[in-house]
Amino acid sequence: MRGKNRKKFRFLRILLLLIMIVCLIPVGQAYYLSFSHEKQQEELRSLLEMEEQQETEKYQNNSGEIQSKFKELKSRNQDLAGWLAIDGTDIDYPVMQCEDDEYYLHHNFQKEKDKYGCLYVRNMADLNTPGTNFIIYGHNMRDGSMFGNLDEYASEDFYREHARISFDTLYEGRTYEILSVFSTRIQEESEFKYYEFYQANTEQEFLDFYENIKKLSLYDTGVTAEFGDTFLTLSTCFGSAEDERFVVIAKKIGEIR
Repeated sequence: MRGKNRKKFRFLRILLLLIMIVCLIPVGQAYYLSFSHEKQQEELRSLLEMEEQQETEKYQNNSGEIQSKFKELKSRNQDLAGWLAIDGTDIDYPVMQCEDDEYYLHHNFQKEKDKYGCLYVRNMADLNTPGTNFIIYGHNMRDGSMFGNLDEYASEDFYREHARISFDTLYEGRTYEILSVFSTRIQEESEFKYYEFYQANTEQEFLDFYENIKKLSLYDTGVTAEFGDTFLTLSTCFGSAEDERFVVIAKKIGEIR
């Protein structure tokens, strides 16, 4: 009888061990992917910083030539469109642009399949003229990478400490000041379709955009705008609903930092 009990307990221990191993495999895979992703991003940041140190001065480039700090990165991937950074946060990434608007949802800078994807703008976005507005999309990753911490802007205190955004195109450095922060449902007909706004050709088109985003904002940033200003929009998934988005919109205030 004791021998049967021992065999039974041994079987249960082995079964529990196997269950633990099976449960830990996804955890291990997630950790490995997160580690690999961060390592790749650190390599890109290091390359950018190394090129920046070799520049003798920072200036607005009117010659139409790529800023020297981007030349090596651009040679590695021609889809590079710029670099987004917010001081005091983990947002510090290259921004991509190509003909396929879905490509960088599922591919990294090296063009490898990757669930983290890249920050990217749609093919129609005019970053360099620029148009009135362009939208940078990114995944809301659970480990906080990409736009995983963008929703911290739901806190006004967080906003006050991180009110400015740096976005460098290939040709110039820019600074933006946050104007509006909100969440929205993109499949709700009554909701303002911020994702369709790229160009205001008239003052009325601008006012329709401006009044809607100010009304939607979770708090008053105190930042105002007028017809002729240009904007940058950050957008990511948010909450439990598939169509919910968290959005940060900022106004361009400078070209040289």
